[in-house]
Amino acid sequence: MPTDTVALIGYALAGSVPVVALGAVAIRLTHNRSLTTSMVVLVLIPTLSTLVGVVAVSGMMFTDELRRIGVVLSVVTVVAVPAAIVLGRVQARKTVWEKQMLEQERAAERSRRDLVTWVSHDLRTPLAGIRAMGEALVDGVIDQPETVERYANQIVRDTHRLSAMVDDLFEMSKINSGALRLELEPVDLRELIDEVAAANQPTADRAQVRLSARQPESEILVAGSDRALTRVLTNLVANAIEHTPPGGRIDISAGRTGGRAWTRVDDTGPGIDPADLPRIFEVAYRGTAARSPVAADVGTNSGMGLAIAAGLVQAHHGEIAAHNRERGCRFEISLPLLPTTAA
Repeated sequence: MPTDTVALIGYALAGSVPVVALGAVAIRLTHNRSLTTSMVVLVLIPTLSTLVGVVAVSGMMFTDELRRIGVVLSVVTVVAVPAAIVLGRVQARKTVWEKQMLEQERAAERSRRDLVTWVSHDLRTPLAGIRAMGEALVDGVIDQPETVERYANQIVRDTHRLSAMVDDLFEMSKINSGALRLELEPVDLRELIDEVAAANQPTADRAQVRLSARQPESEILVAGSDRALTRVLTNLVANAIEHTPPGGRIDISAGRTGGRAWTRVDDTGPGIDPADLPRIFEVAYRGTAARSPVAADVGTNSGMGLAIAAGLVQAHHGEIAAHNRERGCRFEISLPLLPTTAA
């Protein structure tokens, strides 16, 4: 057994360094498995390196002192390894949570940048038109009665478009900030569909699109906000009218399946590019030319209709989805049925 300090250090290093090296190799081999495994290996490395170092210094002589040290290290290992497993799992969950939060923050930042870009573009266009026509009227450049009337009507239309954009921005901000508060009450989806179909019929007629609604005879009751669900269906129908060419067809239907109510809006438009489907409900996402508007003079699309619809559906604990059919596409809403209706 060595007695001087230099020899003690040498024997201790000779015993502990190989253990540390093997531990490093073990961590490298298991780094793709789980954080818990890495934590256990990290706890075992100092314990085993200490034990091997003490054994090396003792000259492989298992004395009573070495036995006591071995007992202490065994107790420490028994306590430390379960603690490492628990802490490793906690840290793993925290790491996953932090990664998810970081991804959500990045997605929100991208959404904000896209929204700012969209607002700066889409709000500037009607404002420029209103300013130009207003200056022309004030300066007396336009004096023909029919031209003045046309300018005035265009100003009114652009003003309504700006008002709709501002309303959508306000609605979207409430959804994103969690400030949206809905008063839920029993709502029959059939009545909402009839109201939305009747309200959008003039727009469909102007776009030369056939709009029809089909519902079952029995009521379809869900717990929802009449105003919010009407807004959802209106946005989906307006989107379908905008992207359905003249002579096309839009069908609104409803039903119930497995304790849930569903409402579908089917159109015969060009469909949605598969690359756009995952982002179709993002704020201000317009997609590719395959889904560009084809109907003229059909309203004031703000570019946030689908995002608002998705947010309102989620606030009702429902789901919304979009997919292509053989001809056109389908937007489908799924909501929990009231217990009495489900029974």
